[in-house]
Amino acid sequence: MDIEATFLFIIEVVGTIAFAISGIRLAAYKNFDLFGAYTIGLVTATGGGTLRDVMLNLPVFWLCTPVYLAVTALSLLIVVIFRKMLVSHNRLLFTFDAIGLALFVVIGIQKTLAAGYPMWAAIVMGTITGSFGGVIRDILINEEPLFFRKDIYSTACVAGGLVYWLISIGGGSVMLQQSLCAATVILLRVCALKFNWALPVITYDIRKIPKQ
Repeated sequence: MDIEATFLFIIEVVGTIAFAISGIRLAAYKNFDLFGAYTIGLVTATGGGTLRDVMLNLPVFWLCTPVYLAVTALSLLIVVIFRKMLVSHNRLLFTFDAIGLALFVVIGIQKTLAAGYPMWAAIVMGTITGSFGGVIRDILINEEPLFFRKDIYSTACVAGGLVYWLISIGGGSVMLQQSLCAATVILLRVCALKFNWALPVITYDIRKIPKQ
């Protein structure tokens, strides 16, 4: 395994831990049992990457090695040990979710480019990799998916992908592209929380519907 592949693997493992903890933490808040919490954590951590690999006709990454199952189990253990701190503090959930989101966007972009697809496709796949595990998580725990709300979430993924693209055009190193992409995603998520940034919503007053 070369240096770049090793670096990407480390990013993917760290992202898996972050996303798994965010999913397991929500499951604990909903009083899921251990198996249910583990399942939610695994789906959160692998859902986006699974969809990406299927769409790109690549081997599904977590089926090639048991590392991701083990890492999710480690994440479950962390939540069990530190459950009082993790379950009761929403900012910790936000932190883990933002880190996982940023790292998985980087992984999605890099793997798509390595498969020979253009940059616009890589940005789409980076967004899917970062976001769709959370979509599946929210559906399974009966929450409105954050992806579809006015919150700056998927938009942060796209912005990170655009930064990745601009740095590559400017001749920056791959590591610089990855670092600034991840930093952009995290920065936008933090600013969205701090300054209440949100996208416009589509609204319609049902009272205005003409009567038949």
